[in-house]
Amino acid sequence: MSLMDVENSRNEAVVNQTCEELQPLLKVTQLTKLYQAEKGCQEIDFELWPGEVLGIVGESGSGKSTLLRVLSGREVPDSGDVQYQIDTNHSVSLFGLSESERRRLLRTEWGVVHQHPMDGLRSRVSAGGNIGERLMAVGNRHYGDIRAQAIDWLGQVEIPLDRIDDMPITFSGGMQQRLQIARNLVTHPKLVFMDEPTGGLDVSVQARLLDLIRNLVVDLGLSVVIVTHDLAVARLLAHRLIVMKESRIVETGLTDQVLDDPQHPYTQLLVSSVLQG
Repeated sequence: MSLMDVENSRNEAVVNQTCEELQPLLKVTQLTKLYQAEKGCQEIDFELWPGEVLGIVGESGSGKSTLLRVLSGREVPDSGDVQYQIDTNHSVSLFGLSESERRRLLRTEWGVVHQHPMDGLRSRVSAGGNIGERLMAVGNRHYGDIRAQAIDWLGQVEIPLDRIDDMPITFSGGMQQRLQIARNLVTHPKLVFMDEPTGGLDVSVQARLLDLIRNLVVDLGLSVVIVTHDLAVARLLAHRLIVMKESRIVETGLTDQVLDDPQHPYTQLLVSSVLQG
């Protein structure tokens, strides 16, 4: 065996070992939450890996938002399981935790970015206070440090620093969404759930927000589950896609693969309607 063959074998062994050691951040098994026949989500299986952005797409009523609420622990499923890798050697069943423990996860290791930003903000608390509340939830009590981090994050999400003491209800929709993102990311969560984060914004504001989200995801090494009806948003942000129809997954795969060569008739219809539009 040549020296090059030895080196290639060693590299292959390292890669295989790394793959074996790497655990999914979320492992979803047969997850079901139904309100009536085919309204909700059922028999959902997938894994989310550290640093991965997973897009969930489908028409209105397909079950994608229900799935997101269950994945983030805000609703309890009828059946199935979500395993969360809480540290390197330890995973927990999300619904084996108490409600207070799930709420703590949402305040610390996880974040939720709502479609309507005021759903994720305190309207009567200043912009800086909204960010500061999240820091206090993880134990930070030093006012100067909290304010300094709030100022830093306002800059990162392109909100003028002189707006730190203004109420979010005085902000534009795009600025409210950027503030909600800052509030969620200031504690450097491992996992963020996003529900139509650019919905309702005009095209130019959408473009700036998407660029911001993409950069922050890369810089912070975030894992993200994002629900969107916009395939352009999915293509820009997601590594992998899940396509839902009538509460079930009908196709899944790498984003470019799914969008450029869709296999399921419903996915083909979704893609062709975008192209024709």
